[in-house]
Amino acid sequence: MAGIRSRRRRRDRALRLAAEPSPPEPATLSSREVAVLGTSGSTSSPSPEPHVCADLLDTLLHEIIALFNSFHDFLAFIGTCRSWRIAVSSFPSIYTFNFPPLHLKPNLYARPHSAGIKPVLLSDCKWKLSDPTQKNVSLCCSVPQNTPNQMNYLGCSYGYLIFSYEEHCLLVDVHNGTKVKPPKIPSNNRLGYFCGIGILTGPLTSPNSRLLLCLRTSMFEWQVGTNSWSEHPLALKEERIRQIVLFKGVIFVMDVNVRLHTIRLSPEFSMQKVKIAPDPKSFFISPWLVASGDMLLMLDLCIGCDELDRSCYRFFEVFHLDFSVEPAKWVKKEKLENQALFVSLDRRNPAFSCMSPERWGGKSNCVYVAKLSDDPDETWTAVEVGQRVRKDVVHSLYYGVAIPFGCSHLASLWLYPNLVYGTSL
Repeated sequence: MAGIRSRRRRRDRALRLAAEPSPPEPATLSSREVAVLGTSGSTSSPSPEPHVCADLLDTLLHEIIALFNSFHDFLAFIGTCRSWRIAVSSFPSIYTFNFPPLHLKPNLYARPHSAGIKPVLLSDCKWKLSDPTQKNVSLCCSVPQNTPNQMNYLGCSYGYLIFSYEEHCLLVDVHNGTKVKPPKIPSNNRLGYFCGIGILTGPLTSPNSRLLLCLRTSMFEWQVGTNSWSEHPLALKEERIRQIVLFKGVIFVMDVNVRLHTIRLSPEFSMQKVKIAPDPKSFFISPWLVASGDMLLMLDLCIGCDELDRSCYRFFEVFHLDFSVEPAKWVKKEKLENQALFVSLDRRNPAFSCMSPERWGGKSNCVYVAKLSDDPDETWTAVEVGQRVRKDVVHSLYYGVAIPFGCSHLASLWLYPNLVYGTSL
């Protein structure tokens, strides 16, 4: 019993340390990260005693990590000591975190224009990061200097914004603005003005991490750390890829006709259509794919009709793909139960699932939509599954069924910084 009480005391003390922001070590967190934490100027707080950190096992630290309610808690934890940062790097998965993603609001929104698709000027590309749990704290970032000025936005993955133009490609860390420049794509395969999708298959420091750029008929693959690209033909004819999601180590692709395909990169590239039983009740109008733990979800913005005045309205429905039957089938979920979903207008951006949102002031069974809006006080909105969606939200979602106007531009989105994935630890 004495041993149990001793472990409980150590755990309680560790929880208090993790909850209290302490000054980060200079070699670990930048001034920008301190700004997000909200502790800039706080230099008098004492650091925890070394033996306190050394006395805690990774299993106990993982229990503490699972109790985080915000990115603020995460930064306070990794700023405590090296052993605690290492414990984060061995934490099982990003999807086991219980705090919500950050919201990215660009300074310039995509707008319709008469001159066709135009690349974004990176000199004008700035954004603000905000935490739903710390609404009065934000971080302003921008693309680094000395980069190609005209680029097309292709997506966000593992905390990096992905841009390309002709044979150039650029990855920009959304949290600290650092950049990674992959090798040039062969000149006879310039990306030009084409709007595609870019995604990383893992954190940049992960073994065999790859950057994938998907156009209409081809996929370009760069294994991080190498000096060349590979090109793979896509068996989609003229059907454009709408969204890419990583689920249980498999790359799932959804085309514009809402058909699913799997892509495997090794031992050789292959693409295969997922056999799904047809169901007239599962006709998706404006869907998102969401990897949620051990389930692959389909969130759809459906159309309803009021029986009294015959007016139409929109509402969200959720389905999960049942792989236990052959062929697989979409099964409707009446509620999200104890979780919330985070989606953005642009399907090239990641969508997230968060468990127990009440812990940070959120609400279960809700969809948090990153809005395409200039209103600084309402950069996102929460909509309960099955309930009517407000007209202002419906308008922006309806006209952004695939991607927003000006598909080369950066739009409002949700993300986890790469710190969460252990890439900077």
